[in-house]
Amino acid sequence: MSDRPPTDKNTVAGRVRRYARVGGTVGGLAAKLAGNRLFGLELDKGVHAADLQAALGGLKGPLMKVAQILATVPDLLPDEYVHELRKLQTSAPPMGWAFVRRRMASELGPDWQARFASFEREAAAAASLGQVHRAKSHDGRDLACKIQYPDMASAVEADLSQLKAVFALYRRYDRAIDPSQIHLELKERLREELDYGREARNMALYRAMLADEAGVHVPDVVDDLSTDRLLTMTWLRGAPLMDQVDSSLEHRNAIALNMFRAWYVPFYFFGVIHGDPHLGNYSVCDDATVNLLDFGCIRVFRPEFVGAVIDLYTALSTDDEALAVHAYETWGFENPSKEMIAVLNEWARFLYGPLLADRVQSIQETGGTAYGAGVAASVHKKLRELGGVTPPREFVLMDRAAIGLGSVFTHLRAEINWHRMFHELIDDFDLDRLRARQTESLAQAGVPPVY
Repeated sequence: MSDRPPTDKNTVAGRVRRYARVGGTVGGLAAKLAGNRLFGLELDKGVHAADLQAALGGLKGPLMKVAQILATVPDLLPDEYVHELRKLQTSAPPMGWAFVRRRMASELGPDWQARFASFEREAAAAASLGQVHRAKSHDGRDLACKIQYPDMASAVEADLSQLKAVFALYRRYDRAIDPSQIHLELKERLREELDYGREARNMALYRAMLADEAGVHVPDVVDDLSTDRLLTMTWLRGAPLMDQVDSSLEHRNAIALNMFRAWYVPFYFFGVIHGDPHLGNYSVCDDATVNLLDFGCIRVFRPEFVGAVIDLYTALSTDDEALAVHAYETWGFENPSKEMIAVLNEWARFLYGPLLADRVQSIQETGGTAYGAGVAASVHKKLRELGGVTPPREFVLMDRAAIGLGSVFTHLRAEINWHRMFHELIDDFDLDRLRARQTESLAQAGVPPVY
């Protein structure tokens, strides 16, 4: 990695500009929507969705990332909005060549083009915090150059401040869930995503953790062409997942199996999870193997947290209330009452449902998204009646991963014995072995063991 210092700083002026852009852009769309409702006019959802996609794509940053997540959840949004917001996962509007030249020169020096055999002017993909350009090395390797957008440090801090205000307003009228830990987690993870040096180390960690997984591919980092704001890696060929949804059931099931192991081998063997499984962060090869493409949002968990995930599964399988209490307390729920445990178990039974039955089934056999929304509404109402709960911060990325992967399996219409796949990972689980593997792998990759 280059030792050049970061060129973008979090500044007051940058945050002020961000506040103005977000307020003007999103506020205008909200006003349009409100006006249509107020005067009883028919809203053209297609046009409004396209305007929203263009607005969020132009803003970049955390707000665009939220839209990416929403677009992955089947049946959550009207089709018009899903169609438009899904574009933000791989084909968001990129920055122009003038920016690319400035960024590359600031990271690699004025002669940066001479360090590549070729470099494509047009972006191959554009996401929330940066865009990717294809290039070729002098030794013939196909490369992907991930370039961070300007002023992202200020954008993240400004958006986090606005999010904190939204959370505070939420708590004034709905006390079912205290979002304070959620905001803390998002703040730390989003700041980490701006550090491409850290992402390079995350990538090395994943290459080591998945070294024995033939169904998963991780790029190699090109250190001498990477900095804190530029990440150069080998290019992995693959097609979007949505191109696979009409293939054979056997092919779709194979993709689902590889996706499952790509996310959960690191979690149950090393206590690490990829927290951003939206459709733009992986691709699929002809042989149903998968490419992982983004490693900015990685979460390291306490070994005890992982053990509690398995403990709760066992508790639900055997109706062991004491073990369930132990699991929740291990996660950080303080002195949960019997009534609170019952409510939390209601949601847990929905999430663990596909894993509990030893048979082939689709991921949404229990009733699909509508059923899940009904369970969520019931749990929310009961939590409010009990005075509310403060979810541990670790649940932010766990839920995000569960939603993202559930969406993948739903789109694929995969039919798998999820129970047996899960047990292949946990049957020989040992807390001490996990702790030893985690300590060694983090140290070798240079990833800090921050919980």
